[in-house]
Amino acid sequence: MPGTELFGEEEKKEVMDVLNTGVLFRFNHDAQRQGHWKAKDFEAEVAKFCNAKYGLAVSSGSTAVNTMLAACGVGYGDEVVVPPFTYIATIEAVLLAGALPVFAEIDDTLCMSAEGIRAVISPKTKAILLVHMCGAAADLDGILAICKEKNIMLIEDSAQALGASYKGKMLGTYGRMGSFSYDFFKINTCGEGGIVITDDQQLWDTAQQFADHGHDHIGNNRGMEQHPIMGTNFRIGEINAAIGLAQTRKLSFILEKQRAHKAIIQARLSKIPGLQFRRHTDEAGDSATFFHLLLPSEQVARATVKLFAEAGIPHGYWYDNMFHYIKQWDHVKNLSMPYKLVAHELGLPQDLKTMKFPKSDAVMSQLISFNIRVTWTEAELDAMLERGGGEEGDGGGGGCV
Repeated sequence: MPGTELFGEEEKKEVMDVLNTGVLFRFNHDAQRQGHWKAKDFEAEVAKFCNAKYGLAVSSGSTAVNTMLAACGVGYGDEVVVPPFTYIATIEAVLLAGALPVFAEIDDTLCMSAEGIRAVISPKTKAILLVHMCGAAADLDGILAICKEKNIMLIEDSAQALGASYKGKMLGTYGRMGSFSYDFFKINTCGEGGIVITDDQQLWDTAQQFADHGHDHIGNNRGMEQHPIMGTNFRIGEINAAIGLAQTRKLSFILEKQRAHKAIIQARLSKIPGLQFRRHTDEAGDSATFFHLLLPSEQVARATVKLFAEAGIPHGYWYDNMFHYIKQWDHVKNLSMPYKLVAHELGLPQDLKTMKFPKSDAVMSQLISFNIRVTWTEAELDAMLERGGGEEGDGGGGGCV
């Protein structure tokens, strides 16, 4: 993944700033930390890049979604529209908030469609939790029109879409709040970490209180700060934030290289008859973290996956993935938790044990995805394309890593 490809002296320098002071905690200890505020700088760097007014660093992309839902007042019995194709953390956050997930079909953007969302909205719908899956934008025009028409808030889980945009505006800035993940597998990484962004000062203030046990962070005596609300501990540590800060400063370079490599892959594989690709609502805004093939059928996709595996070509077939697609989410369908949820008491709005997602299945069963690396040389990329069947007229199904 891009972030881990570029670890170097920049990350080491930021981490050593922290270790040399001994202040691993993101708050207080002003004199001892010698001017180093890595979490604050990390937040400011991401907010600036996204052209957002406020940023809040938290312990993970998952807790970032939890924090957004809390700050936006999503809770007991509220229905939240979610996609069946996302990392499971999106769904867990809704259930842990006491809200109820309602699943809407995706389309060939790999994100929820406006049509799919409209089909499941009810008077109890509090929010649309839109996931910009695999680093590129959903149909924001269509979805924003529904939000306006129905007076429903939009919240953006942009965990995989840091640096991606739609019509020149960064993803994560279209809804009331947006979030990004900095875990080990993302475009930028700090091991574990997340960022929440917003232009709403009140939402930011509520979020930063909720993520730190209700502390209002006013004054210089932490033990005597006021606690306007209850919360929990979603704080990021200074070492993680230091790595995230250095990584964020490399984001522009990463995007440039990924997009250049994607263009090469696209040009080569477009010559193969029968191949289709993910549909983009804004091709220029794609972060280009992934390249996606849509094969003619599930049978062809599975045969191609088998050939890729035999050839040693890394790839992802999300349709069978245990953590990213609803087909394998028996633990969600059965509400398997070690304690009682609101969803156990109220019941889910949809019968997930019998419900079908034909439009989503049609896309997912034919989808094969590949990571796009930053550090490929031209020769390496050419060799991988040759290996994966990237020559005109070979009919081999394509491959890029």
